[in-house]
Amino acid sequence: MRRFWLFVPALLLLLAFVLGPSLELMRASMFDPDFTTEHFARLFQRGVYLDVMLRTLKVSLIVAACCAIFGYPIAFFIALQPRRRQMALIFLILIPLWMSILIRTYAWMVVLGRDGLLNNFLAAVGLAEEPVRFLFTPGAVYVAMVQILLPVFVIACQSAMTEIDLNLLRAARVLGATSRQALVRVFLPLSFEGALTGFIISFMLSMGFFITPGLLGGRKQAMIGNLIEFQVERLNWSFAAALGLGLLVLTLMMIAVLRGAGRMIFRRLLSGGV
Repeated sequence: MRRFWLFVPALLLLLAFVLGPSLELMRASMFDPDFTTEHFARLFQRGVYLDVMLRTLKVSLIVAACCAIFGYPIAFFIALQPRRRQMALIFLILIPLWMSILIRTYAWMVVLGRDGLLNNFLAAVGLAEEPVRFLFTPGAVYVAMVQILLPVFVIACQSAMTEIDLNLLRAARVLGATSRQALVRVFLPLSFEGALTGFIISFMLSMGFFITPGLLGGRKQAMIGNLIEFQVERLNWSFAAALGLGLLVLTLMMIAVLRGAGRMIFRRLLSGGV
């Protein structure tokens, strides 16, 4: 029981800021003012909402995968550095997180705009005679979202890597493994849980993005967060709550699927690793 009391503050926060708002979201979506399933029927009957749901899922998976591809080597490089240098590099990684997402998105508009830095550079070096359209494309959304979420993945992955004893890699080399074999069969299985956690966090945060897709992607690249914002602006609270509840359920389902798939991959890695 003494240990249980240590858990009480976290439980109270969970009830107040997660479970309570989720129940209120459910109430608002089902009572308008009487009980109804009209909003959920509308969500599934109109193809545009399902298309946006699938687009949100696709964008989030691609962004999380890009964060893993680019972030894992960065985290690995930081983990190999001396302790003091690690702290300095982590400080540099944290600097973008201190800046508002809105400000960073506007910065990408300056870079990718018709008269932006990138188009001016291409014209200066003679690679483009006319401005190239970078804004309001899927690529602009992917690049900006990866740049915003990459520090989150790196920090989650690097914190797990620092717990790994690097002497295991040296022992593998002494026993005849190449550098690649030591990395794949020793370090990768031990760091996989941290990488999976970073992947899931990046995916979960991506599912709720609406500022970046709205400003850089336009209507054609709208995500579910943009639809919720659109409904809230028109005071359609019940349908906005139904969209939010659908987003919550879809995100939880995908997290469960990703965790299950991650465990299968982890067991396969362990079958051929240390």
